[in-house]
Amino acid sequence: MDYFPVFVKLKDQDCLVVGAGEIAARKIELLARAGARITVVAKHISHQVAMMEGPYPLTLLQKPFVPTDLRGFRLVVSATDNMETNQLVAKSAAEQHILVNVVDNPDLCSFIFPAIIDRSPIIAAVSSGGAAPVLSRLLRARIESIIPPAYGRLAQLANKFRTEVKTHIKVPAQRRIFWENIFQGSVAELIFAGNEQGAEQQLQQVLRKQKDSISGGEVYLIGAGPGAPDLLTFRALRLMQQADVIVYDHLVSPEIIDLARRDSKKIYVGKERQKHTLPQESINTLLADLAKTGKRVARLKGGDPFIFGRGGEEIETLMQQGINFQVVPGITAASGCATYAGIPLTHRDHAQSCTFVTGHLKDNSINLNWTQLAAPNQTIVIYMGLVGLEKICESLITHGSPKDLPIALIQQGTTVNQRVITGTLETLPATIACLNIQPPTLIIIGTVVTLHDKLKWFHGSHAD
Repeated sequence: MDYFPVFVKLKDQDCLVVGAGEIAARKIELLARAGARITVVAKHISHQVAMMEGPYPLTLLQKPFVPTDLRGFRLVVSATDNMETNQLVAKSAAEQHILVNVVDNPDLCSFIFPAIIDRSPIIAAVSSGGAAPVLSRLLRARIESIIPPAYGRLAQLANKFRTEVKTHIKVPAQRRIFWENIFQGSVAELIFAGNEQGAEQQLQQVLRKQKDSISGGEVYLIGAGPGAPDLLTFRALRLMQQADVIVYDHLVSPEIIDLARRDSKKIYVGKERQKHTLPQESINTLLADLAKTGKRVARLKGGDPFIFGRGGEEIETLMQQGINFQVVPGITAASGCATYAGIPLTHRDHAQSCTFVTGHLKDNSINLNWTQLAAPNQTIVIYMGLVGLEKICESLITHGSPKDLPIALIQQGTTVNQRVITGTLETLPATIACLNIQPPTLIIIGTVVTLHDKLKWFHGSHAD
């Protein structure tokens, strides 16, 4: 994080703008909208800036800038086309510990102007740290298109009832749930429809019915997908951002965890080969115990929770103990990784069926129906098969698969670290032995693998 995002209160604060051209005029307008008192120092005052003296609290000083001009100001903006002046302003401001922005020169800035989405009192800002201002403005436009102006009125309504709600609902966790329901329910819809009086009445009715007691919690069993955060479903993201606790395994990427609510408690329960943070039975109990205290718990599992994710075992415990839960499907690793590798799982010229299997069973053995898996015209997808790859290839060959049957190993599929290594049942184990493979991995076996070179479209940092 190159810049820490902070919103500064400038109402009735003294701010200095050095320069009085077109760019300076834009900065003056932004500062004025924040309620600042603005002084402008410039050798030449443009007509555009001169015309702003009436509408805004503006003092114009037509003179060269000198360091003593900074005395008493909260922040300064240098918007001149003279590099020596800009450097003098930046140096003088730094010496006097005054925030300074030099337009289009991030190296001289102690703060920068972001692209602003103004839905007052809701304010959002986008910044590239000065690296790509045009990109920031494009992102601002995209955000503005999905945040209606009515959100400002919704925030004003919340502020009007804030004290009353705090008095009526004394438990902070319950208060947060109350406001989340208000902002996502009928009260918000009435505001968006322009019926502010109806929204107030509805909010009051909901508040009168609200009980200040710990309600039963809930568990959200969420498929976090194969790795890329933008492959999460809308529902997964929404539930993650309202959960009080995040319980996650080692297949859930840090980028996905970052999308959860900032103040949520994060609990790691990852299970790796011969390294289990918690046994499965303890995870089941943990989810139930957290929900019993009124927590909303997001249980994040890589891929889909019902495909080799033991999600069924977890909700069995929840059902036995009467805990409310939701299950949110995710893109399973087979689908996500195969797609990003350019390997169709079915294809009329190669495979008319697809079978998912796990590379190790409950006792860590590899005891699969090899005769069925060795049948032609199908695709085999093997989860958790990296350690047993040599045994898998040997067993398939023994049971009738050709030695030259194509096989692919996909490392960290759908992420920037994706890597696809292809070979045959005979050659791939030796190839893999010479490489530093980083799990998670997925194995795909079948002639569909031959389509990888033609159909590959995603290129991570290990592009083949």
